[in-house]
Amino acid sequence: MTAEPEINSAKPRPMRADARRNRDAILTAARATFEEEGVLASLDGIALRAGVGNATLYRNFPTRDDLLAAVASVSIETALAEADALSRSLAPKEALAEWLIRLAWTLRIWHDLPTCVASAQTDPQSSMASACAALIDRTGTLLRQATLSGNAGDGATAAEVFELVVALSWAVDRFGDNELTARRRVSVGIAGIFRTIALDDACLGAPSGAVEIAP
Repeated sequence: MTAEPEINSAKPRPMRADARRNRDAILTAARATFEEEGVLASLDGIALRAGVGNATLYRNFPTRDDLLAAVASVSIETALAEADALSRSLAPKEALAEWLIRLAWTLRIWHDLPTCVASAQTDPQSSMASACAALIDRTGTLLRQATLSGNAGDGATAAEVFELVVALSWAVDRFGDNELTARRRVSVGIAGIFRTIALDDACLGAPSGAVEIAP
């Protein structure tokens, strides 16, 4: 008779009070530093601001993406909840447009965040990858609803639309847009999504009469 495999039912050991205080101090310092200097700020500087040693910071957050994912988690959850609310309260076209505008604005909450998001989106090992996947999933839901209602073309994937929004968010960040200017910039950038024709080879080719560029 084959023995049943043992199941380790031991619960994770709770974090000590001092370790919890250190972790919370690091997160608080990181958020303040990201707001002031951007997400590429010195990690050593964050440790100093938190009043902990470098080893303590890296023990809790081995990579920059680990720290960024922890600090950004609340903003990401808020954005996902907004996507669900928009889906329930607006028509499909308006819901998708408003989501993409808000997403672009959220992704520029800290300087250089769009750059880190773009890197994480192509790195499945990044701690930010799951956040990117969740945002792409919500984008896909709203995109499908807009497509089924006849208000969006059926050629662009959710990942492609997300990448476009990340690029627009980068521009919003770099040019220091206020919220109104950002809304206009993103609205112009995403306008092509709402064409009601499929994105086929003809659309991707050079327009009739265009001058060919020699390689």
